[in-house]
Amino acid sequence: MDYEVGDIVKLKKQHPCGSKEWRILRVGADFRLECMGCSHQIMIPRKQVEKNTRGLRKEGAGL
Repeated sequence: MDYEVGDIVKLKKQHPCGSKEWRILRVGADFRLECMGCSHQIMIPRKQVEKNTRGLRKEGAGL
């Protein structure tokens, strides 16, 4: 998959707030993701994001 800043990725497990969707803020060896439900930010290895991705929406045009 081709990940870009601003895209919305749906992961396998949900965040404690209940959301499964995360906005990509940084792409590289590690990703910075922001929860779409509560705006919590995390850094996560690329390999883990690629393994747990269940969907990807391209929405990076506005950033």
